Amino acid sequence: MSRGLYQSFDDVWMLDGVRTPMVDYCGAFADANPIDLGIKAAKAVLARSGVAASDIDSVIAGNMAPGGFDQFYVPRHIGLYAGVPVDVPAIMVQRICGTGFELFRQAAEQIGSGAVQRALVVGTESMTRNPIAAFEHRQGFKLGQLPQFRDYMWEALTDPAAAISMIQTAENLAQKYGITRADVDAFASMSFARAVAAQESGFLAGEIVPVENETFALEGYKPRRLKLAGKAPVADRDTHPRLSPPEVLAKLRAVFDGGVQTGGNSSALTDAAAAAVVASGDAMRAWGARPLGRIAAAAAVGVPPEIMGIGPAPAIRRLLEGAGLQLSDIARFEINEAQGAQTLAVQRELGLDLDKLNVHGGAIALGHPLAATGVRLTITVARQLKEIGARWGVSSACVGGGQGIALLIENPDAR
Repeated sequence: MSRGLYQSFDDVWMLDGVRTPMVDYCGAFADANPIDLGIKAAKAVLARSGVAASDIDSVIAGNMAPGGFDQFYVPRHIGLYAGVPVDVPAIMVQRICGTGFELFRQAAEQIGSGAVQRALVVGTESMTRNPIAAFEHRQGFKLGQLPQFRDYMWEALTDPAAAISMIQTAENLAQKYGITRADVDAFASMSFARAVAAQESGFLAGEIVPVENETFALEGYKPRRLKLAGKAPVADRDTHPRLSPPEVLAKLRAVFDGGVQTGGNSSALTDAAAAAVVASGDAMRAWGARPLGRIAAAAAVGVPPEIMGIGPAPAIRRLLEGAGLQLSDIARFEINEAQGAQTLAVQRELGLDLDKLNVHGGAIALGHPLAATGVRLTITVARQLKEIGARWGVSSACVGGGQGIALLIENPDAR
């Protein structure tokens, strides 16, 4: 067996899942605390599934960068304001870009152990509200010292151990796998085109809850308010997808001289939240409806930090090795498009059919709100399996610092 974490789950189910629109950086969600986006997604998935908030036994939430001074309370406040009983515990989860997948893994682990019957999982992220921060001034300023305020998000994109940015890790993979700028632009153009087609067909709308100005009340406590920025009365669709021909993308300047990555073929900066209800088999059968999918297995592995983007390849191999499946058994792959070259490297390493990969567009077109991404990808792949009547799907992502994580999803209607 390969090294890495592998777990299988026999009777753990995603009842339903939903997300907010993925809205461009500094767009309609610019003033929205990620807690409030998370509450909106949580309330929406409970309403859509018909599961009562009072029946939730555990709240598992993820958020990477603080979007407000109340970040310590992300999971607890999401649960409380979504109506989950006050005596139900909540926990915060963090595995950087893999956080959303880790939410499902931990929910499945809690359910598989018999500790809980139903878990509410919520990934929420405001890339816009990443702070301008300082860590050096608690004891004041020395004479003549300039304040050391820096862009939290920008600085976090560099791994100090390897002294390398996330974009540079993709450039390393481009060199290793012979990936050209034209290859990356063509892949990005396809991602945009697929996302636009998914919007026009209504597929993406099927997993989106529209967001309006809203107040979340909690008896005995202060209300919370979700307010859209600007004049738009509602946010009801992803804002970044647009047709982007390769010849247009080719005009953009590379981040590094001679490199392949640009702002047009890397994941977009967007704000969003996504949520799902995960339940035991007994709870699912008592619920009485067809679940969205079975959480069959999870795998996580480590890879060298300087090629962190290859992480999905060994994670997927470990996942399938543990499950006794072949790549050919998997009908759909949703792999986070952190950077175009990174995703192409994974595709080439595994020999994936592009017709099975991110068929409704990926993060280049839709965006990568860190903690929300894995929840979105897992909901999306489960919905695709239902759409085409296939049995097995995989959602996966690379993780900064050098990791990969993957989930195996089964369509119960295809057994």
